[in-house]
Amino acid sequence: MRRALVTNDDGIDSPGLHALAVAAREAGLEVVVAAPVEQSSGASAALTAVRRDGRTVVERRELPQLDGVEAWAVHAQPGHIVAAALNGWFDPAPDVVLSGINHGANVGRAVLHSGTVGAALTATINGARALAVSLDVALYPTGERHWAAAAGLLAPVLEVVREAPEDTVLSLNVPDRPADELGPIRPAQLARGGAVQTRVDEVRDGDLRLAEFEIADEPEEGTDSALLAAGHPTLTALRSVDADDSELVLDWLGASSGVDSH
Repeated sequence: MRRALVTNDDGIDSPGLHALAVAAREAGLEVVVAAPVEQSSGASAALTAVRRDGRTVVERRELPQLDGVEAWAVHAQPGHIVAAALNGWFDPAPDVVLSGINHGANVGRAVLHSGTVGAALTATINGARALAVSLDVALYPTGERHWAAAAGLLAPVLEVVREAPEDTVLSLNVPDRPADELGPIRPAQLARGGAVQTRVDEVRDGDLRLAEFEIADEPEEGTDSALLAAGHPTLTALRSVDADDSELVLDWLGASSGVDSH
């Protein structure tokens, strides 16, 4: 891996994005930054964008502590940015996508909705390795955020990214603590839910209000949620849509329904 695209779903002005880009450059990668012009959380792997005359709108930016690094604010969702970056926007194309550092954990099956994870998943189906990084910030945080602690884990985790199967996305979640208070990185499976869930608080004629709330239930032992709460950064392997999996489902449909799957 030589060239990295650094992106996110919190937007081009996010301190987590800047911390990740600085860490990537310090790890010896050639860095290009392209991120949404505004908050795009919950975008999953959406490919939507603002277009002018059929073209995605982009703006050149200068980022703090990143002199000489090419940076773009894009009027598009993270998945769209990654698809463009890996299919002709940049020459040479990045061979690894680093997404984050997200403001909030991305744990459990709720990662399906994350634009941070969606960007990384989009990378793998376009031939690049990918890592999503998230900081376990409370829904309504107070005090200092420990972006540097999360960014400091990038270099050792990049070695794992290099060795992972090509179609694997790695998701790193880091407790919002100083570096010297972090436990060792632990591999983890996905929890059933996520750190934050949604519910409808009010329904009126013509509209409804969907609210976010933090999960109060004790997470299952050994899951990303439980290990993160115990102070461990967690590393979870995710997979995007896979042709072999699709073939297995076709075989199952044929066996269970009598429909010829081939």
